[in-house]
Amino acid sequence: MDDGAVQRIGAGALGARPLRYYDFFMAAFVAILLLSNLIGAAKLSTLGGVTFGAGILFFPLGYVLGDVLTEAYGYARARRCVWAGFAAMLFMALMSWVVVALPPAAGWPDQAAYEAVFGSTWRIVFASLIAFWAGELANSFVLARMKLLTQGRHLWMRTIGSTVVGQGVDSLLFYPLAFYGDWTNAQVATVMVTNWAMKVGWEAILTPVTYAVVGFVKRREGLDIYDEGTNFTPFRASIPQG
Repeated sequence: MDDGAVQRIGAGALGARPLRYYDFFMAAFVAILLLSNLIGAAKLSTLGGVTFGAGILFFPLGYVLGDVLTEAYGYARARRCVWAGFAAMLFMALMSWVVVALPPAAGWPDQAAYEAVFGSTWRIVFASLIAFWAGELANSFVLARMKLLTQGRHLWMRTIGSTVVGQGVDSLLFYPLAFYGDWTNAQVATVMVTNWAMKVGWEAILTPVTYAVVGFVKRREGLDIYDEGTNFTPFRASIPQG
């Protein structure tokens, strides 16, 4: 990163300054979140004797984007993306419920298959919403605080450390809330721990990608944002205007 081209500022001083790529990252973040939960959350797969939730293959990309958003744009803007994702997931759940509940046309043969694919129970929807919201905000909070403590050094330690916490919160909430009583206790524990370990492993593997994207965004925006004086409450979606 060309330090001469990048200005260090506090998040509160950013105000309403236009940002080149923030909207694109928000859109990508929400898209990955929705597709991962719609397609892969409830399917169990086994490869090489290891059992895991199928969504693990793509869901961690959302955490990488969450890291980039927090590192490049600050906690408040990452928090805004989390709330946008939360609202999108809620609408997806409502739309799925309405569409599945609509009576099929006479002769349409695919209602049962449609229900199997899109008819997630409200228990799974609730678990997804709570786990995502808590896990992403924990991830962003830890990353932002570690950036202040390390003065912006050791990005790899901050991204992996925040993922250990954030994905831990996500897994600890989602699998028991969604599947306790439906799966055996052993299945819940095995998939929970395996998915957490695989997500952290994915984050470690994708660290060079995170470095490259963060460096690119900081250079293009000309900013390196630190959350000095940031209000870290999770219960707001607004962005301080300076």
